[in-house]
Amino acid sequence: MLKKYTRPFLYVSVMAFFLSIIISCEEDFTDIGTSIVTNSEFTTGDTLIQIEISGKDIERVRADGIEIGGVLGQYLLGVYNNSDYEKIEASIISQLQITNDLTLVDNEYGADTTVVTTIDTVFLTLPYQASAIGIENGLTEYRLDSIIGNVGVPSQLNVYRLNSFLNTLDPQDPSQQNSFQSDETYDLDPTQMNVFADAPLVPMATDTVQTVIRKLSNGIPYETETFTLSNNVPFLSIPLKKELIKQWFFDQYETDNFSSQDAFNNYFRGIKIQAEGNDGSLVSFNFNNPNLRPAIQIFYTNTVLKSGTTVIDTIKKSDSYLLDGVRNNQYKMTAGNAPQFGNFPIQGAAGTMAQIKVLGDDNDNNGIADQLEALRTKEWLINDATLTLYVNQNIVRFDTIATPFRLFVYKDGVNNNEPNPSQVLDYVTEGEDAVSGDLSLDSDKRPDKYTFKITDYISELVSGDIDYLPLLGLKVINPSDLPVNPVDTIIPTYNWNPKAVMLYDQQPINGTRRATLKISYSKKTQQNN
Repeated sequence: MLKKYTRPFLYVSVMAFFLSIIISCEEDFTDIGTSIVTNSEFTTGDTLIQIEISGKDIERVRADGIEIGGVLGQYLLGVYNNSDYEKIEASIISQLQITNDLTLVDNEYGADTTVVTTIDTVFLTLPYQASAIGIENGLTEYRLDSIIGNVGVPSQLNVYRLNSFLNTLDPQDPSQQNSFQSDETYDLDPTQMNVFADAPLVPMATDTVQTVIRKLSNGIPYETETFTLSNNVPFLSIPLKKELIKQWFFDQYETDNFSSQDAFNNYFRGIKIQAEGNDGSLVSFNFNNPNLRPAIQIFYTNTVLKSGTTVIDTIKKSDSYLLDGVRNNQYKMTAGNAPQFGNFPIQGAAGTMAQIKVLGDDNDNNGIADQLEALRTKEWLINDATLTLYVNQNIVRFDTIATPFRLFVYKDGVNNNEPNPSQVLDYVTEGEDAVSGDLSLDSDKRPDKYTFKITDYISELVSGDIDYLPLLGLKVINPSDLPVNPVDTIIPTYNWNPKAVMLYDQQPINGTRRATLKISYSKKTQQNN
């Protein structure tokens, strides 16, 4: 679900550090409150710090869960097309999990009997993320969550068998884990597995039942039943071709291809649910809910015949193949309209980010930004540093569904010519809620601005504790961005949050809604001896 993740934490070492500062300064400070000095020995002020913002395309993000135990959390499927941002066509790639007891016929019958297996129906199910909103006629009613775009406009889905092997180890260096990027290409069997080509994706909260018609060996229906998920949760259902399931699965049950999971993964390497279209909706699916797992569901009937003609028994059976193992997302991104002067887009998944140059350039080439050098001579105590970014309300208007609830700021550094994104100090010392980056609404409930508190980061720069001043990165937040401990400073590239927003940059044309970095400070007054 595209929702807020909160992981508050307290670091003893950090608190001890700040306590030591307070104790050591007691002789000089007679009144200290939340790092703001208010006694007569200090004067306070504030100033705007020079920033420069530029947009940047995100070429790719990591799209597998191998490094984190196969648990990405969310997988996107469908199409989102807003001309102010990049169009995204998101497809899902996954291996299938088999059970150890797959067999078509369970019982032994007499020599004069035969058993004919008939596949009744096959479909791929993907449970929607949904919230219960009431009960009608004894059944729970739901509202679909984690969907953006034009829900009533169908995008097209097709299911293919993978020819590419999803290796968990790096083929070039088997001692290392493999990884799959969002722009990875896959070799596919050209035969579509779905019954109807270009199956429409139109999410509906009422899609809670799939009918299963049971048939005898002669094709005559003998019973109708319904398939539902736990608590009648709505789900996407894609009918699959029975003849392919027979050929690729049933006919292989007694062979070595089904002798183990590894053997099966090598034989049937997985599926790709491919999404295409000019418009539609983009759905986030949770693959880790133990009671609501995406799967291929196969329903079949064993008809027991005596002397080849008389039906003496019918045995209803079903097998499920969970979408499990190596699972990836593939994002096909297509550029939208160029932003107007003074604007820049922020879009999740493999969309767009921004880079923020703080404290200007190093024109004298001494390794320290010139504006930072000037600040250090002022001997200021930084009380607050706030980065504020305003939403272009002419574009975003009242949309709080497809607008990110929070953005993320980080150090967009480079190490040995390789990207080296790392945490801004405040995420480690103060925590995500203190840094914020939350979307604020104005009095008319319109998306208004994002505000970041990066006081500790600016303080360590101005105090001279560090000289490392890379560009700041700004992007749509993903749960994997947040640190889990004080030494967790490197940020992975995962992102399955596709939301987007248009922001104003620092240009004067934007007036009072231009992007700003404001610092408040205290300075010790000159005392007469």
